[in-house]
Amino acid sequence: MNRSALFAAATAVATTTALGLTSATTATGAPTASPVPTPAAAVANARAAITSNLTTVRATTADAFVVKDVIVDRDGTSHVRMDRTIGGLPVLGGDIVVHQTKDGAFKGASLTLTRSANVSRTPKVSVATATAKALTKGAKAEGKPTLVIEARKGAPRLAYLVTTAGIQADGTPSRITTTVDALTGAKLLSEQHVQTADGDGRSLYSGTVPLTTSTATGGFTLTDAARGNGYTADANNKIDSIWCQLFGIGCTAPTRFVDADNHWGNGTNADRASAAVDAHYGAATTYDYFKNQHGRNGIFGDGKGVPSRVHYGSNYVNAFWDGKQMTYGDGDNVVAGPLVSIDVAGHEMSHGVTEHTANLTYSGESGGLNEATSDIFGTLVEFYSNNTSDPGDYYIGEKIMKDRPALRYMDKPSKDGNSVDCWSSGVGNLDVHYSSGVANHFAYLLAEGSGAKTIGGLPHNSPTCNGSTLTGIGRDKLGKIWFRALTTYMTTGTTYAQARTATLNAATDLYGATSPERAAVAAAWSAVSVN
Repeated sequence: MNRSALFAAATAVATTTALGLTSATTATGAPTASPVPTPAAAVANARAAITSNLTTVRATTADAFVVKDVIVDRDGTSHVRMDRTIGGLPVLGGDIVVHQTKDGAFKGASLTLTRSANVSRTPKVSVATATAKALTKGAKAEGKPTLVIEARKGAPRLAYLVTTAGIQADGTPSRITTTVDALTGAKLLSEQHVQTADGDGRSLYSGTVPLTTSTATGGFTLTDAARGNGYTADANNKIDSIWCQLFGIGCTAPTRFVDADNHWGNGTNADRASAAVDAHYGAATTYDYFKNQHGRNGIFGDGKGVPSRVHYGSNYVNAFWDGKQMTYGDGDNVVAGPLVSIDVAGHEMSHGVTEHTANLTYSGESGGLNEATSDIFGTLVEFYSNNTSDPGDYYIGEKIMKDRPALRYMDKPSKDGNSVDCWSSGVGNLDVHYSSGVANHFAYLLAEGSGAKTIGGLPHNSPTCNGSTLTGIGRDKLGKIWFRALTTYMTTGTTYAQARTATLNAATDLYGATSPERAAVAAAWSAVSVN
């Protein structure tokens, strides 16, 4: 089991009339713009526009439209959203937005329908057959199937809309609508409706943050169906037994958090959900970072989310990745508070990325590179979050520490009293949390360059080991180079010298063999004595 821990241990107007023309004036008599159309006028104009532009809106005289929404811009332009029916049947995918000028002239329409959906409306398949086609294991039909016209995928066709209910694999309720071709019985399109909810939470370290949750009995649960059903649960201050670690038995069974109004935590430790807010937010942000910045779909690359456990143990001053989930202690409030800050979440999840790519062995120089990879990506996740309550910086765990400014410092790793700034032949003998200093220092110099500066409101000053002066190439390029090196060139036993080669190869792939970026990589490694 790969168990990687954070620690080493908005003028009134009057109206005048002249020659039968109405204009608006201010109280001082100055003319103003004529009134914008009312929503009712916009709808009337939209309906007239459809009648005059049937071909454009892919309609026939059989089509009818039901207004869903009306938006009138400040300049009077209107946008009327409508759903479509034909012969009384809803046309799925037949919705339309009619756009009009201030005076009601037709500007165009937004729609996805590419042809008329006026198809035969006589079914050949029975309701029972359609229901059977839609049912999945453990689900049951909800209500009676209805006839619709399915136009969301392929040619429009008559279909039954079947609703089924059940339970998803992670225990979240399931409500699926499935369309079944009413002529052939073919299953057409399924859509899960119990997926996510938009909640928010008051965190310990990142202020009030958005949360993606799921509906559950009693309200909502911290399950993120938008990110592979990753969830956050309460370990109830219990710890895993040795049997759990060795054989996967006797493990702590966490309790799912449930909230009635989808507003989580109060920003203090008095509410156990507050720490969970941080962890859940951190997991989502890390997932998004890797997906949006590097195209990786989930930590494992398979689109699946991972669990997070908070409130692990009693006064447990650590956080760890065990190969399948993240676990966070509450700290002892002397050395550290709850270890759920955004950079820590990013750090722990990044261990999972490493494990499923280069799988750097967690000892020796490769272990230092493994730990540094998590510090690097944890830091980049913090910057990616763009959270004013916890702005990006190159300090690791600065929000959680009580007895010092931070746990580690990437600008000058030796500030923690244990980590090293420069490579030497014995660096592989150090604890991986300290030998990681070499790669952390390299990463900082590559992104930011040398010298003193303030980042995220904190002082940073990074000298080089060879006395050189460096200019950074930026965090985004650092992340791209390191990710490619990790996923393409590093292997289980990569050493620092080999990491230099791996990142040079990555820079060449991304920016070219004679690029400034590649030269910067070489210079940054030399600046930490990896030549």
